Amino acid sequence: MKYSYLYVGLLLALVLCAACTEQQPLSQETVKIGVVASMTGPASTTGKDIWQSAVLAADEINSRGGVFVKDQNAKIPITLIQGDDESTREGGQKAVSRMITQDKVDILVGGFSSAVVSAHQSIVAEHGVPYIITGASTPTITQRTDIDTGTMFHYCPTTDDYGEQTTLFVDDVIRDAINVRFGYSDSRPLRLALLVQDSPYGKGVQKAVKDTIVKRNLNIVIVAEETFKMGETDFRTALTSIKAAQPDVVYPAAFLNEQIPMVTQARRDVGLNTIFLAVECNDDPDYYEGLGRYGEYSIIETRFSPYAIPRGDIADDMAAFRENFQKRWGSYPGMMGASTYEGVYIAARAVEEAGTREKEKVNAALDALSMPQMIEAMKGGVITFTDDFREAKFDLYMEQLIWNETSQELRPVIVWPDHMKEADFVLPAWYVPGPALP
Repeated sequence: MKYSYLYVGLLLALVLCAACTEQQPLSQETVKIGVVASMTGPASTTGKDIWQSAVLAADEINSRGGVFVKDQNAKIPITLIQGDDESTREGGQKAVSRMITQDKVDILVGGFSSAVVSAHQSIVAEHGVPYIITGASTPTITQRTDIDTGTMFHYCPTTDDYGEQTTLFVDDVIRDAINVRFGYSDSRPLRLALLVQDSPYGKGVQKAVKDTIVKRNLNIVIVAEETFKMGETDFRTALTSIKAAQPDVVYPAAFLNEQIPMVTQARRDVGLNTIFLAVECNDDPDYYEGLGRYGEYSIIETRFSPYAIPRGDIADDMAAFRENFQKRWGSYPGMMGASTYEGVYIAARAVEEAGTREKEKVNAALDALSMPQMIEAMKGGVITFTDDFREAKFDLYMEQLIWNETSQELRPVIVWPDHMKEADFVLPAWYVPGPALP
């Protein structure tokens, strides 16, 4: 009897082993993409947008069978691994370390705050993991020399890029509108105030503005410079100081969780009735809803908007992404989401062109990448990275926020540059400029 039991046991073990052999490759064969996103903390609104957009991209790719990997002669699915950086340097280090050493991700995508990303870059460098950084706009991200950034690819305009574009818009459009409305001389310099986050991001914007004024010999004078800590929500002291400087325009470098109370307090509490600018990371449905009437006629620099679609070859693709996101998540995507959506597609393309998940070969494929633009307009219509610092170059534009009676929310209208322009910039009736003389 005991022999028959032994025989049955051995037979059962062989069957189970055969089943394991058949199923094991299916569970192992996947492209693991780690998504660095601020799911908690001050930047959690943007982090949610990043994660949801990454999920949408992965689901689309997987619905078509996944990523073709030549050395396996098969299409394999993408598995996303969420890495919550908690909107802190320490949280980012913990999340990235876990994804690399425990989850064994093949590639990283995402990253928002420059300060947070800067803190975990050394971990990425140590392990040589390809990292498509879709935020963290300080140029030092890939230009720093204290670590090897050779596996890091900056899929985001730098503060140099958009700081220059925004400053040029102020000089080209807003300065002229003020002079015409108030009869000021063309020789009068525009009075600009800066209110920036005390971080690499804020300092990058501050430096870009100053460098652009000098390099382009612009007739702009900076009349106030104030800083704040990341995550602050009470700006009334700084805004009162800025109001006393009598600016024509205020340029904050802030996240939407910061800029919403900032603009509200300026208009409602301080009586600072001026034009506020905003950096592209704020182009998110929550920003439009949160500002309400206080944000009317403000300006935002962007490369993707949840509500405005510029003319061009990719207009239909932008609309389709927006519609698909809305169907899946019940809201519209923000700019950071759009960039990360593309980042997942870029990661998939790099693995396909490398023919393998081997990190060195994927990195080489990213170095040589040249793929058609998707839902953000690129310089030359192509997604590629520069030879020097592995930076992507975008076709940036400026929107003015106008109150929409139907939606009872702000909606953007593209006002610059001319090849994308939908309407003229408007200087509101309540606007108060600085003095006529310096």
